[in-house]
Amino acid sequence: MLAGPLITTETYSFDAAAPRRVELARSDFREGFASWRLAWTLARLDLRNRYRGSVIGPFWVTLSTVAMLVGLGLLYARLLGLSLADYLPHLTVSLVIWNVIATMVGDACSTMTSAEGVIRQLRIPFTVHALRTVFRNALTAAHNLPLILLVLLIFWKIPGPEALLALPGVALLLANAFFASLLLGMLCARFRDIGPIVTNVMQLSFFLTPIIWKPELLKEAAVWLPLNPFYALLETIRGPLVEGGGAPIVWLAAILYTLIFGTIAIAFFVRFRGRLAFWV
Repeated sequence: MLAGPLITTETYSFDAAAPRRVELARSDFREGFASWRLAWTLARLDLRNRYRGSVIGPFWVTLSTVAMLVGLGLLYARLLGLSLADYLPHLTVSLVIWNVIATMVGDACSTMTSAEGVIRQLRIPFTVHALRTVFRNALTAAHNLPLILLVLLIFWKIPGPEALLALPGVALLLANAFFASLLLGMLCARFRDIGPIVTNVMQLSFFLTPIIWKPELLKEAAVWLPLNPFYALLETIRGPLVEGGGAPIVWLAAILYTLIFGTIAIAFFVRFRGRLAFWV
């Protein structure tokens, strides 16, 4: 038997007559967040195993992003009739943040299925697996963040004090990543077709979200962009860095989407947490 209050070989207990779903879910959240160091260690181990034998490790992601920035920057600046000094900072921030969003959503789908062996054998809070996914992607994203600073310095597009508003935007992004890991992780454990559907939705969203194109190109139709939750979340970070801050409607939309998404994820977790061990 493994020592420790949170990791034991005890089996899951469930009384169908008195399921105590809310109480058990609350306990899962409490114990899971208290075990954040375990999630952090597992996330680092995931990255170490993923890039075992690689010379530069996760910096391959950085090199790939640089190649995309050079190719897309030179091409679309010409196609859109924009100067490289105006377009490349926008593209850099947009692409780096979008890669974080897309990777987190993709990894969220395998949050629970990738931990199948652990879920079936050890009593670890499911919240730990969601935090593990968030930490793993946050560590990967940290390797690309210097690209934003480098491009802003090259074109001397240094943001002012409003850049601090990007920190609440990052907090919203991490909160949505956690909720996605819970909800999509459970949904994809139950319905294995959800993963490919999410992948297709993210591919379509890349073109519908102003990443390689600027919002002002839509002219009067740009007022409808906050209806796109990916745009709202993206703009809370990009706006303070390259556009002097985000519009209040964007922040309102991002907070509203986060609250709605979080409510759905938590409600689903409370209702079906007891079945997860049978789904993976």
